[in-house]
Formats: sequence, C-alpha cells, structure tokens
Amino acid sequence: MGFDWHLHRKRSLRLTGYDYSRPGAYFVTLCVKDRQCLFGDVADGKMVLNEAGGMVQTVWNEMPDFYPEFRTDAFIIMPNHAHGIFVVVGAGPRACPRLGQHLDGQPQGVAPTFGLPALVNRFKSMTTHRYIEGVKKSGWLTFQGKLWQRNYFEHIIRNKGEWHYLRRYILTNPQRWPEDPLNGTVGKS
Repeated sequence: MGFDWHLHRKRSLRLTGYDYSRPGAYFVTLCVKDRQCLFGDVADGKMVLNEAGGMVQTVWNEMPDFYPEFRTDAFIIMPNHAHGIFVVVGAGPRACPRLGQHLDGQPQGVAPTFGLPALVNRFKSMTTHRYIEGVKKSGWLTFQGKLWQRNYFEHIIRNKGEWHYLRRYILTNPQRWPEDPLNGTVGKS
C-alpha cells in the first residue's frame, strides 16, 4: 500500500480563503514544544520571567521595529507558552526591487504581502535563534528539536468587545495558571 497524502498531510488551522495580510487584530497563542517550562515561573499569580523569558519579551517588543506593517498589543509569556495580539496596520503590498520590469522586460508587479503566518514564523525563528545562543553562552535549559510547536492558535478579533476581552484574558493569564491546561501539573496528584 502506497503513501496516502490526504491521510498524512498537515492540516492548517488558518481560516480557508482569509487574507491574513488584511488590516486587523489577531490573537495568537504559541506553545513551547512538549510544553517544556523554559521561560520562568508563576508565583503568587504573577509571571516571573527568567533570562529566556526576558529575551522572548524583548523580541516581541522589537517586532514593529523590524516589520513596520505590524503593531504589537497585549502580550504575556507563561512558563511554556505565550499569548499576544498582533495588529496589521495595512501597509499594503511591497513594491518589487526592480520597479516594474522583470529581467525579460515583462512587468513584475508587486511582491506578495507579508501576513500574520509569516510574522509568527519570523517571531519563532528570532526567538529560537536567540534561545540557542542563550543555551550556548548562558547555560539556559536545552530543548529537543524545535523550541516551538509546529503550529499556533490564532483568532481574528472582530470587534472592540472581543479585543478588550482578549486583552484582559492575556494580562490575567498568570492568575489562572494553576487551572491552565497548558500547565503540566494540572490533573496530576
């Protein structure tokens, strides 16, 4: 029996047909692979970041400097995951380097727009690279294979009410850590 691509393909969690480069706000959850607690601890309902967690916070804060078509909003790093809101401000498509002409003289048009999936992948890449440097130079805890899980959860924020609810959810996340399903100790005696 041969390989069945339909049975083994990785399913996307993205909304089919939606343009994730459209202006708007997006709630995102990223999980550390195997739910390893690498970024600090929760104490008395507050997140206490270690150096690695501080690095993830720094990368989050720097994202608009690297990618001006995005803004960052509320963000929380938990011991083994992070929640945040990215905002696409609508910079639009980027012009191609060769203004209007391809090598064969045909119009080149515009480059594809830079959307949320690419931004999340860049965030994961930047944090992974810096984390590996921290392992080498500062003795941070190691991880096997990849720092982050393959995919991520996202939700398109549709109105101000959702936005305010999700901001509050993000900022109060450490208070709910003892009951959080991403906390590896929930349900263990």
